[in-house]
Amino acid sequence: MKIVISPDSFKGSVSAFEAALAIEKGVKKALPNAETILVPLADGGEGTMESLIATTNGRKVKAIVKDPLGSPIEAEYGWLGDKKTCVIEMASASGICLISKEKLNPMETTTYGTGELIKKALDEGCRHFILAIGGSATNDGGIGMLQSLGMKLLNESGESVAFGGKGLSEIAVIDDIDWDPRIVESEFLIASDVQNPLIGINGASNVFGPQKGATPQMVNLLEKGMNKWACLVENHTGIKLHDFPGAGAAGGIGGAFIAFFPSKIKRGIDIVIEYSGLRQALKNTDIVITGEGQIDFLTASGKTPMGVAQEAWKQGIPTFVLTGSIGEGIEILYQYGIQCVHSIVNGPMLLNEAIEKASELLSQRAEQVIRTYLSAL
Repeated sequence: MKIVISPDSFKGSVSAFEAALAIEKGVKKALPNAETILVPLADGGEGTMESLIATTNGRKVKAIVKDPLGSPIEAEYGWLGDKKTCVIEMASASGICLISKEKLNPMETTTYGTGELIKKALDEGCRHFILAIGGSATNDGGIGMLQSLGMKLLNESGESVAFGGKGLSEIAVIDDIDWDPRIVESEFLIASDVQNPLIGINGASNVFGPQKGATPQMVNLLEKGMNKWACLVENHTGIKLHDFPGAGAAGGIGGAFIAFFPSKIKRGIDIVIEYSGLRQALKNTDIVITGEGQIDFLTASGKTPMGVAQEAWKQGIPTFVLTGSIGEGIEILYQYGIQCVHSIVNGPMLLNEAIEKASELLSQRAEQVIRTYLSAL
């Protein structure tokens, strides 16, 4: 029997690769002779680089760049196994995980470090990029990234505007004479599930600003600044970002990619599946086991288990999902190839205990899933 094991990470507990190993251990207890193929995945957010490097035999590159508050930090990006594609997680340089809750302030936080990672990859010869833009601490419309790649964003006095969201309202001139010419020679695939526009009640500032520390007053200032920025971009490029779907992703960096880069935005899990080799692994497979920390109705919006199940469903392969907790609305998942959902928690326990024992619990539940499946054959 051939079994593909393709989980996401169980955040705060085990990585996608560790989860896959734990599941494989349980499968082998129930079925020692099973052929198992491990394809650990991510959905375009945290863990995307790790997943793509692992599944393509790639490598990591470390670089000193600016963190969201402008201080030096060691970040990293990855070269995939094809030796021509780089994957960059925005969170590595500009992530909300990099600064304390007390210091969160989207008026100050910048995407400059993300641009520095792109520049370093360009210097190394990369011209094919995958950008995972989830988990940012920023709401600067991507202006920091643009500045780091040579674009001059000037105020009325001809000086460079400040870092962060506060710089949006200062911009009077877009000067791209020193814009890195290698950008137009490159291809940028943006992993994002967000369809928010740049401006408005569903825009970057109103939706994501509060998540990144913005007070109601800050949200108003960010919205005004973002609107001014969008108007300047439209005058400069002819591209209207105001209500452009996806332009509001990651605090507006999605709009910067749309306006100034040769880019395409795709659902994160679709990009990861395309590069991971999952489709090839599924050939002649009997069952698939996937999972992540929590399963609920949001899983259907493009989370890893959903993406895996959809690919397996195309080939008539049943998918079993393992998870830490089961939320509301999972019934919708059964329409897309998911056979059943199993919680790995085997009794009353504290969250910390479940996190610590995640590998053991995954193995136990995987073993029981296989035994149940075999008994029904």
